Amino acid sequence: MADSIPLRYGINPHQQPASAAAIGEWPFEVLNGQPGYINLLDAMSAWNLVRELRETLGQPAGASYKHVSPAGAAIGLPLSERLARAYEVEQLDLSPVATAYVRARGGDLVSAYGDFAAVSDTVDASLARFLRREVSDGIIAPGYEPEALDILAKKKGGRYLVLQADPTQELPAVETRDHYGIRLEQPVDRKPVDESSFKNAVTELTGFPEEVRRDLLVATIALRYTQSNSVCLAADGQVIGLGAGQQSRIHCSRLACGKADRWMLQQHDRVLGLEFDPSLKRPDRFAGREQFIAWQELSQPERDRLQSQVTNWSGPLTDNERREGISAFRTVLSHDAFMPFRDNVDRAQASAVTHILQPGGSIADEDTIAACNEYGIAMTMTGQRLFRH
Repeated sequence: MADSIPLRYGINPHQQPASAAAIGEWPFEVLNGQPGYINLLDAMSAWNLVRELRETLGQPAGASYKHVSPAGAAIGLPLSERLARAYEVEQLDLSPVATAYVRARGGDLVSAYGDFAAVSDTVDASLARFLRREVSDGIIAPGYEPEALDILAKKKGGRYLVLQADPTQELPAVETRDHYGIRLEQPVDRKPVDESSFKNAVTELTGFPEEVRRDLLVATIALRYTQSNSVCLAADGQVIGLGAGQQSRIHCSRLACGKADRWMLQQHDRVLGLEFDPSLKRPDRFAGREQFIAWQELSQPERDRLQSQVTNWSGPLTDNERREGISAFRTVLSHDAFMPFRDNVDRAQASAVTHILQPGGSIADEDTIAACNEYGIAMTMTGQRLFRH
């Protein structure tokens, strides 16, 4: 590749011309399409996220990125029958790498619309066929099978962005950022997030079973690549709720838990049983199910429109149905910085959270610990903050 490449435009279309230059060797090769400014920000963050998940957990990993934060991230565990129905992939033959991305995208099906995809392993035809039907701007991966590349190169009329990452290239030791006439410099954040994170349990319950540790690692690694403040819930090897970029930590928790609630309730019998007007496209069905779950938050025009789209309408979920649906799950939660007040725990327990990981260090740590003990939640403090701006 050349020393620099032209971009379609900067962050906004009026910011032209725009370009990208490599600090050393290019960490990727453009196989198809022309990148934009935000595409590259998403691509590089997403690639490093899936690479770290792969290195840490030893399984294919996927990420779905929007506006420099993950809409979802996951490892390639098999899908349950209910989850496959919720994601509308029950008729597809998915490879492990395809499953990793399907899970990542499924963590927030509405936010993932128009995402940038990333996977840790070679893209095969199974994943390419899935991406062909989805609204997505591009993908970054360490390699592509010939059939997969042929499929992707035809997407969006030949404009779909395909980047091939160099898996042998290490991150530079130092990163810089120019901002309104000043240059900031710092070491790249590579402090490991690993099993040592569970050695400092501070609650009466101290057990962190293998699946819990796995899910907390998925959530915490995702936070490293998320705009702060951020809170992440995970279950079944994938992110299920991420609250990013809020000034107040409780608002991060409410966002993350609200998304996690919707992920859990997507698998409720009544939600899976919704029948939509046949003219609705898949993204509209996903949005319709989310609106059905979030009925209490909808305006009257939104309620009227949803009712007109559902052909077997029988009323929204009751409070009892919501509680029972959520109580069938067990989730974990990770914070990128300390929890300043117990209200974060109060909100978390309502979303089936059983284990929490956070750096600790607040003057209110004892209140937070007491809240966890009250709800029977195990919590560990790592001392490692994961801010990203």
